[in-house]
Amino acid sequence: MDSFDKNVFINCSFDDDYRELLISLLFTVMYLGLNPRIALERFDSGETRINKILKLISESRFGIHDISKIVSSKKDEVFHMNMPFELGIDYGCTKLLKGQWETKRILILGREQYRYHEALSDLSGSDIKHHDDEAIKLVKVVRDWFICEVFNKGPSHKRIWYEYNDFMNDLSNKLTTQGYELDDLETAPIPEIMSYMQEWLNKNNN
Repeated sequence: MDSFDKNVFINCSFDDDYRELLISLLFTVMYLGLNPRIALERFDSGETRINKILKLISESRFGIHDISKIVSSKKDEVFHMNMPFELGIDYGCTKLLKGQWETKRILILGREQYRYHEALSDLSGSDIKHHDDEAIKLVKVVRDWFICEVFNKGPSHKRIWYEYNDFMNDLSNKLTTQGYELDDLETAPIPEIMSYMQEWLNKNNN
C-alpha cells in the first residue's frame, strides 16, 4: 500500500466524553497497520481548519465518520455539525473526483442504530454502524469493516481490545514516571498518545 491507501481520515467529536472512544479507534486503526489522519495531529495556528480537513480527506482512501453528536443527548446541548459537513466533503470526493479518489471507502458510525436518519435524511438507506458509546463495540465495528473492505482476515476484535487495554496500562505507567498526574493523563495531547501508541505497537506487535 502507498500512503493514500493506508491513510484513514478520522472525523469525530473531540469532546472529553468521546475521548476513550477516540483513543480506542486510533489504536484499532494503527493495530491493523493503517495510518489514522486526524485534525488534532498538528497544531499550526497559521493553517485554517477547513484547509487542514480538505488536505487530510484528499490524502486518505478511507474515512471513518462518527456522527453521534448531530443528535442532542440532553436539554440545550448544541448540535455538532462539523461531522456531517466533513462527511459530505468525503462523500463528494468519491463521486466528483476521478482517479484514486474513486476508490475511497467510508464508514459511518453512530451511537444507536437508526437514530440519525431523521436528523440527516439524506443518509436514508446508508448502512450506519452503531457502538452504543462502548469502546469495545467500536473496536469490533471498525475491525470488522476493515476486514471486509481490505484484509479478508485478521486478528479478532477481542485480541485488539485486550492489547488496547495493555497499551493503556503501559501508557499510564510510562506517563506517571514522567511526572504526569491522573488528571494530566486524561488531557494528554492526542498526537503524543499516537506517538506512544506507534512505539508500543512496533515493540509488541511484530
